Amino acid sequence: MTKKTMQRLAAMVVLGLCPLMALAAGAQEQLKAFVANVQGATGSFTQATSGAQGGQAQKTQSGNFAFQRPGKFNWMVQKPYEQRIVSDGKQVFQYDPDLAQVTVRQVDQAIGTSPAAILFGSGDLEQAFDVSPLPARDGLEWLRAKPRGGDAGFSQVDIGMKDNQPARIELLDAFGQTTRVTLSNIRPNPSLPASEFQFTPPAGTDVVKM
Repeated sequence: MTKKTMQRLAAMVVLGLCPLMALAAGAQEQLKAFVANVQGATGSFTQATSGAQGGQAQKTQSGNFAFQRPGKFNWMVQKPYEQRIVSDGKQVFQYDPDLAQVTVRQVDQAIGTSPAAILFGSGDLEQAFDVSPLPARDGLEWLRAKPRGGDAGFSQVDIGMKDNQPARIELLDAFGQTTRVTLSNIRPNPSLPASEFQFTPPAGTDVVKM
């Protein structure tokens, strides 16, 4: 898998982590509690993508994240290469230091019907998704959300909950690839400076507005 493809999938997962909010027995109640009680958080993540039919996983990405409702987040990939996706609540900046390029989108365009709302947003999941419960596995309670529209960029996202926090996200894209994101070290409701969700392109950076 090329670096560009990995970046596209990373962005899809982040902007895909958004409006999820309700459903199955255990998972539904835990997700409701998370949305109601956690207005912001910091944590760590790892993610890897496998091909159709569960093919061999590609190189793992890892990093840290922070978010603050509604719509502010800082998703920082640190390994195997650096990348940042930052939202100030109005615009989303996707920055690639190696390419010296940043792509800018309006936040409504970037996360409107994506899976990032479960972490970062405050919307009503059922307006944008068909949601259903899944059997518990791996010690987690699960739910599945399928976008109602055809322009979301992914087919479905499964969310595993534990102790009222999202622990794993599995996103199936339109190409049959599955990206698995494991969240850890989540610290709810920390004091975060406004600068955490601000981004100024470094000098010489190519800015592309979408």
